[in-house]
Amino acid sequence: RVEITGPTDRKMTINALNSGAKVWLADFEDASAPTWANVIGGQLNLIDAYERRIDFTSPEGKSYTLLPDDLLATVVTRPRGWHLDERHLRAADGSPVPGALVDFGLYFFHNARRLLAKGKGPYFYLPKTESYLEARLWNDVFVFAQDHLSLPQGTIRATVLIETITAAYEMDEILYELRDHASGLNAGRWDYLFSIVKNFRDGGPGFVLPDRNAVTMTAPFMRAYTELLVRTCHKRGAHAIGGMAAFIPSRRDPEVNAVAFDKVKADKDREANDGFDGSWVAHPDLVPVARASFDAVLGDRPHQKDRLREDVRVTTAQLIDIASLDARPTHNGLRNAVQVGIRYIEAWLGGLGAVAIFNLMEDAATAEISRSQIWQWVNAGIVFENGEKATADLVREVAAEELAAIREEVGEDAFAAGRWNQAHDLLLRVALDENYTEFLTLPAYELLG
Repeated sequence: RVEITGPTDRKMTINALNSGAKVWLADFEDASAPTWANVIGGQLNLIDAYERRIDFTSPEGKSYTLLPDDLLATVVTRPRGWHLDERHLRAADGSPVPGALVDFGLYFFHNARRLLAKGKGPYFYLPKTESYLEARLWNDVFVFAQDHLSLPQGTIRATVLIETITAAYEMDEILYELRDHASGLNAGRWDYLFSIVKNFRDGGPGFVLPDRNAVTMTAPFMRAYTELLVRTCHKRGAHAIGGMAAFIPSRRDPEVNAVAFDKVKADKDREANDGFDGSWVAHPDLVPVARASFDAVLGDRPHQKDRLREDVRVTTAQLIDIASLDARPTHNGLRNAVQVGIRYIEAWLGGLGAVAIFNLMEDAATAEISRSQIWQWVNAGIVFENGEKATADLVREVAAEELAAIREEVGEDAFAAGRWNQAHDLLLRVALDENYTEFLTLPAYELLG
């Protein structure tokens, strides 16, 4: 009923397993920059955790060790999407190897039997799925992998993130293709918004999204998507897992925390009452908040798959009814998109995939939304509430101002040691190029150390 997400660095591995959540999504995808050290180090950290030989001491001298096994979260690993090749490896014929297969293959080969011996198993989250054909491909991979290690078919269990608008139309088909290995579906809200902008970026005024933070889960098209997900999952006997609570608590500002915790509680109450069987958080302090929401609805039951939600009637048009939103893009929204884009890309280029920015845990999906919204607003010629029109020149002006503000904030030495100029330039490239770049991480990967 509560899952925590995060990258597989050594400290996070210990903290996530100890967090009190039922599940840790060990993330090799959006919360991890795919440096070779992160790709291989994360695999080693998971092996060390299963062998109980993992510990960590911070530069300040604080030590981290694992709790007893019965108190640890169950690991569900998220490999990279199909679009990103692993540049450090080649197949025998010289062709590139998808990062998805590297992450899946290393984890499954080294840990499947270890996990089965512990009474668990090789569990996965499948990201960025756009079609039932991708689900079929994953199923073929699972069948091959289990045969290769002489394990029974169905040993692998997978939950698919429904985080693209095209997958939202094929939820039944995706579950069908993975029927021998499926656990459920997850409502991946940030990538879902990115997918809507990407697919309908030049679809006219009716498809222009307002500021990212103005699109809540109560928006009509988001309600349609999540309620359809619950109905589809429960009709098929699969788990429906809710979306991310990205708030990062601050121990310095109790007033900000109080407001944020109320929002998180309302979000998780809504999910539990809608029929979801569990949900995600990004910080251990949010685990009790989410658990309380689901405990109140589930009681002693492990899930609520008996709630078939036959009252839900979602049409194809409702899933893309962006025009019904009252909110509009704002100048502050543009500035925030530039701020988040520059700060996140700089961290990613430095090897960090999960970054706290303005009290939110941001990953690659939020950077994708930010740069895609800038692209859409400029190409749609949006006029903001202050009368300024979204143009490439305005974006460059705002980006220059934000880069100068960052230089002043972090100091000359830290600015020079970072990759701020590269991040600034890459954001402008993927936000303003006439030809839209499918994934920000593709050109960013070329710059990654």
